[in-house]
Amino acid sequence: MKTFLAVYLGAPESFAKWAQLSDAERAEREAAGIKAWHAWVEHHKDSIVDIGGPLGKTLKVSPAGTAPTRNHLTGYTVVRAESHDAAARLFEKHPHFIDFPGDAAEIMQILPIPGR
Repeated sequence: MKTFLAVYLGAPESFAKWAQLSDAERAEREAAGIKAWHAWVEHHKDSIVDIGGPLGKTLKVSPAGTAPTRNHLTGYTVVRAESHDAAARLFEKHPHFIDFPGDAAEIMQILPIPGR
């Protein structure tokens, strides 16, 4: 089994559309999305290593120092699967982009550290 990191992405435009929904419609969609997310977790519990969670504001650290920055990362999950394709299939029709304003999930293998 291989280990994969899935990062959830959401563009500001998608969240702007979400913000335009009425409070009642947003609450209804949130409730349905949370229910769907819990069902997704239950369905894939044998593959999930770390359920992960939402991500907050970002600070970028570089040789120039530390500064606020923006990206499209909104959350993460760590899973195990036989292959990259099998890991990606776990996220097909995921509530992140079906029920919530997320745009996609990107899945990448976590490789071993060289020399360890």
